[in-house]
Amino acid sequence: MTQLNPTGPSDAAPRPQRSAGFYLLQVIRVLVGLLFIFSGLIKANDPSGLAYKMEEFFELWHMMFFAPYALTFSVMIIVFEIVAGVGLLLGYAFRQFSFLLLLLMIFFTFLTGYAIWYEHVNHRELKCGCFGDCIPLTAMQSFTKDIVLLILVVILFIARKHVPALYRRPINTSLMILALFGSLYVQWYALEHLPYVDCLPFKVGNNILQKMQPPPGATPDVIEYRYTMKNLKTGETKEMSLEEYTNSNIWQDTLNWKTEGEPKETLIKKGNNTPEIKEFNVSDYDGNDYTETLLKEPGYNFIFFVKDVRKASTRNLDKLRRLFAKCEKNNVGFYLLSANSKEETEKFIRDNKLNIYYFAIDATVCKTAMRSNPGLMLIKAGTVQGKWSYNDYPGDFELKGEKLLIKR
Repeated sequence: MTQLNPTGPSDAAPRPQRSAGFYLLQVIRVLVGLLFIFSGLIKANDPSGLAYKMEEFFELWHMMFFAPYALTFSVMIIVFEIVAGVGLLLGYAFRQFSFLLLLLMIFFTFLTGYAIWYEHVNHRELKCGCFGDCIPLTAMQSFTKDIVLLILVVILFIARKHVPALYRRPINTSLMILALFGSLYVQWYALEHLPYVDCLPFKVGNNILQKMQPPPGATPDVIEYRYTMKNLKTGETKEMSLEEYTNSNIWQDTLNWKTEGEPKETLIKKGNNTPEIKEFNVSDYDGNDYTETLLKEPGYNFIFFVKDVRKASTRNLDKLRRLFAKCEKNNVGFYLLSANSKEETEKFIRDNKLNIYYFAIDATVCKTAMRSNPGLMLIKAGTVQGKWSYNDYPGDFELKGEKLLIKR
């Protein structure tokens, strides 16, 4: 008869040994997961910003039929980044998520590679918005980051069978659902109000006029121009620099030589003389400029930004009218800046009973200055004092000496 051992079998199977490769794989998984969550949350701070970047790419690729869906694409990409990052940490449906992440990284790497090519050819910066406006990266920095990430994701995809789930399936599923609805809510709030953190040059505290100037000690781009000349008699072509072209007599010899095409531009050294705020021009519809008049006005001025009168929200306009009436009584400026035509702007003003002075502004500048459509900004001597979306217009204010105090 076999004697039983009360403490269990003496030859119990030992726990499986984990190799160094297994632990390295888990480190990569956690690192990539956290990076995707971080990247998604940075973009979720301002989903409109990514949508505008996508519209820029659609325009370059002559695919403007996608432009109306840019915001939807933006929200979906951000949700996927956050949810996929959480999925990596949890090891949830890892085979499927590793494949989808691989596709996403191939797409992002293509975008950043295209941005480098575009900058080289056109000498104009094209950012992909990989970390939003809060962490601006150059095209080369973004491309390098994506190459490294792509390699790590490829490793995860190859070793996808060796990544275990962190918790039981019901718990993992619950956490994934929470991540899905959490990422949607964060973006909804930013779109309905304003970004949680304003990383744009029109943020509260910045002086617009100062941001329109190149930074102190800035240097311009160094660009080399090369001309291609063709001999009309022999067909010979000769390429020369601008200095050679200017100093030679070839350009005067029109009987024998002619210039072929436009001069080639090569960026020798990137400068830093681009101001943070470009093309902020406020004018009436007759072309008279009021930019400096507005920005140098020593008193307080409310600016009502309307990016598109056809899509502008009319929510809380009663509150805005009361605020405007208070401004008139207290000699506080109140102006509408529209990116639409004069006729469309005047119709918007009539339809919404806004007895207000109105001016024209560039559409790109308008959506950079104010993410919501419409939105309100308070400035004093060109310095931004406050910003509100159409859901958060201030109800009242009080003037105490030289200070304007907002009342909710």
